[in-house]
Amino acid sequence: MTTTSQAPPLQADANGVRHLEFNALGTKCSVKFRLTDQRQALAFAAEALEWIGKFEAKFSRFQPGSLVSRINSAAGGDWVGVDAGMERMLDLADDLYQRTDGILDSTLLPLLRVWDWKKVHQKLPEACEVKAALALTGWRKVRRRPGAVRLPEAGMGFDFGGFGKEYAVDQLVKIARQSGIADALIDLGRDIFALGGNGKHPFWHVGIEDGCRPGNCWGGLGVTDHAVSASGDYARHFIYQGVRYGHILDPRTGWPVANGMRAVTVVAPSCLEAGIYSTAVFVLGSRAGLHLASLARGVEVCSQSESGIDGSRGFGRFLVKPA
Repeated sequence: MTTTSQAPPLQADANGVRHLEFNALGTKCSVKFRLTDQRQALAFAAEALEWIGKFEAKFSRFQPGSLVSRINSAAGGDWVGVDAGMERMLDLADDLYQRTDGILDSTLLPLLRVWDWKKVHQKLPEACEVKAALALTGWRKVRRRPGAVRLPEAGMGFDFGGFGKEYAVDQLVKIARQSGIADALIDLGRDIFALGGNGKHPFWHVGIEDGCRPGNCWGGLGVTDHAVSASGDYARHFIYQGVRYGHILDPRTGWPVANGMRAVTVVAPSCLEAGIYSTAVFVLGSRAGLHLASLARGVEVCSQSESGIDGSRGFGRFLVKPA
């Protein structure tokens, strides 16, 4: 009889990199990190997974028992009590709304329900449905007081999908640093932070997906102590009666973005910043989007549209040859 031995969990590769994979926040997640001690590696992995689980349980609108779901269910009714964690998320939502001139709006849930990705392939929503849903959005409608929040109109709702994953990435970076990890690549559904290097280079290599040729990269980035986030409709779009519809909505119109943009990649000091500006640039288009991003310190952008590739002056310093 022969026996086989199973490799220990989080076993390091030749460069000392350990690899943790899991599904959370509606996407595939990956954490690569270098840590010599096996027990410390397992402790970090357990802490990271525990934090993600608690975050999702409180802030995901897809969790019926989450605090977000309770607030949404009470729309049009009474105030709902919130804790310090929710206050922090609401403060963030307010700040991002202001910084992006209303492009990052956490009250878009009515529109997301109308543009249900599982249904719109077969039948587009009626213009009157979109108009009615749009009327239920708008961050300025949200009512807040210390320890409580209220959505004043029935049918309103929060969705933190516009910045939740990016916020989570930054929190996992903090946990990694507190665990003594100097080298890590934290990737939650392509919202990424690169800490240190990969053991072979003093940086991590991140590909830049070609928005016109999905599944291919037109370039690569060498990133350390920075975040990378990409927005695009190359992976999720469909053609209906000759018109292309993507999954990223324009909060000003209630319809999918239709400005010729295909992909935006942003490098920034935090994943939260990278994510909000990649979305904002995609919605606003290259000219207006690059101008908005230029007002933020340390944010570098590359946009790809039907007419070509454009970007900020500093983006080029991160470009490297493909790994």
